Amino acid sequence: MKFTFLGTGTSQGVPVIGCSCEVCSSTDPKDKRLRTSGMLELDGQTIVFDTGPDFRQQMLRAKPENVDAVLFTHEHKDHIAGMDDIRPFNFKNKKPLDVFAHERVQVALKREFHYVFAADKYPGVPQVNLRDIHSDQPFMVGETKVIPIEVLHYKMPVLGFRIRNFAYVTDAKTIPPAQMEKLKGLDVLVLNALRKKEHISHFNLDQAVELAEKLQPKRAFFTHISHFMGRHSEVSQELPRDISLAYDGLSIEMN
Repeated sequence: MKFTFLGTGTSQGVPVIGCSCEVCSSTDPKDKRLRTSGMLELDGQTIVFDTGPDFRQQMLRAKPENVDAVLFTHEHKDHIAGMDDIRPFNFKNKKPLDVFAHERVQVALKREFHYVFAADKYPGVPQVNLRDIHSDQPFMVGETKVIPIEVLHYKMPVLGFRIRNFAYVTDAKTIPPAQMEKLKGLDVLVLNALRKKEHISHFNLDQAVELAEKLQPKRAFFTHISHFMGRHSEVSQELPRDISLAYDGLSIEMN
């Protein structure tokens, strides 16, 4: 099983347009962050978490042979805006792509990509099989069991996902106790950590470290990182052992 960070940046990405701070001006490739997304390869399947505005660029860089399913965490634009770029996988496989989303997210997808769901479709539009996710019910992607984890992004429900001993949680500020139980016994935890200062809808760095130390996965990686976090090389030196800042293109091998 392998997980690849397709993007590790916040909604504006890094560098931010018009910003000349030390992070946005950095020449370190690890300080260049596309919008947050990830790709999990296991059991002969490739599963993508979210299709943000940079999805096309991410796919060209990662070069997956195929994508079998997309799992959406929530409906914010930086997590859904690239769904139109699933089309090459439709053309290659000559079939719709399975897209898993909560009912609330489906409403946003149908609004943003109305032409995909039109009764009389224009030739060449993306083809999707829209699959329901219920926050309290595991579901299957092929033969792979997926456990939803409902967290809060300020007051907005967002879904994280656990697959075997791997979990992906982004855009979280609060994780209820019953959902925390789903995050125990992990080999790898991916968790959002926006910046060092407190934020209304995301964990900051200290909060993400505290949560990772409480859950005690074998390894934890932080994503959804803004330019306010600081340079990758400097922040990495501040972190405890087995906790790391992720960066675009990082791949993790797991059992």
